[in-house]
Amino acid sequence: MALTLLLRCSDLERTRAFYASLPGFSTAASKGETLTVSGHGARVVFTAADLWRRAPTLTGTLYLTVDDVEACFAQLQGRVPQAWPLQDMPYGAREFGIVDPDGYVLAFQQAA
Repeated sequence: MALTLLLRCSDLERTRAFYASLPGFSTAASKGETLTVSGHGARVVFTAADLWRRAPTLTGTLYLTVDDVEACFAQLQGRVPQAWPLQDMPYGAREFGIVDPDGYVLAFQQAA
């Protein structure tokens, strides 16, 4: 099953620049003044349109599985806001979390 999320952002260019700077991601302008972000088997479409009549929000975490979480952490450390540091989780993953410009939390994980 493929899943594509549609999320609101406050600034398409700022969102593009943020995701383009992450390892393994690509960005492309898409129809209807949206931005498509792809990477690590995920696809997210961002829009600056206020389709939901509320500020950007998501009560959850977007988990991305990567081949080398240590290398990914090293590339991002100090460059993006961190939600939590690289650590071994009780459910068997090694992971860390970051926060995008609109407050969305992304976790990069690798099976331990």
